[in-house]
Amino acid sequence: MSARIEDKGDRIVIWNGNAHKRGALSPELYACIGQAIEMAAEPRIRAVILTSEGDFFCAGGDLNVLIARRDMPKDERRGKINELHSLIRGIRSCPVPVIAAVEGGAAGAGLSFALACDLIVAAAGAKFTAAYVKAGLVPDGGLTASLARALPRQLAMEMCLLAQPVTVERMHDLGVVNAVTDKGGAFDAAMAIADRLAAGPREAQGVIRGLVAQGYDVSEADQLEAECDAMAHATGADEAAEGIAAFLEKRTPNYGG
Repeated sequence: MSARIEDKGDRIVIWNGNAHKRGALSPELYACIGQAIEMAAEPRIRAVILTSEGDFFCAGGDLNVLIARRDMPKDERRGKINELHSLIRGIRSCPVPVIAAVEGGAAGAGLSFALACDLIVAAAGAKFTAAYVKAGLVPDGGLTASLARALPRQLAMEMCLLAQPVTVERMHDLGVVNAVTDKGGAFDAAMAIADRLAAGPREAQGVIRGLVAQGYDVSEADQLEAECDAMAHATGADEAAEGIAAFLEKRTPNYGG
């Protein structure tokens, strides 16, 4: 099985099981990501975790599949790429936080998936690579946009033009990776983050992730207006009533998760 979903009640885990191909993209992985994003709309779901069963998170597109597209009309090739882009958009707009748990490394579209997530935990020794240029290809999956937001221009150029891998330790120093774990520990670290999210206010978390995400793309004036609307709603919501009461009463809030 090249991909599967594990429903853990308050979270969904997407397992990339294509270990014999270093977690290369597969139709099954696409289907599982799409299904998980749909399931995330259920009020019980507080987080989605994207991880792998093998020792490598995702090596990106299968070159044997990509070379077979050479003889397709360009519109058909665009359609295949847009399948990937629809999933990237889905992760970006997911109603709950999405966590990438990276073992070994992420390359190509696998890096695109990791960077589309809200939080990244990765094991020591993992590397992040945009090696499209080695195959005469160019990045897709929103990778150049993600790198431009996350990294200095020269480092993004080094990754894309020279296919230079970047270590997880450097990515952590730059703030791209939230935590570095021992090898084999990325999934447990992601689960611990999901535990924290599950104890928090689901609606407020969803609004926060949306505000932060759009903050990269809109003007300060538009962002101020969006924050005004969001805060006006939040102060009248049940989550705020519980959270404020718990703070004043010096107790742990109960958000019903």
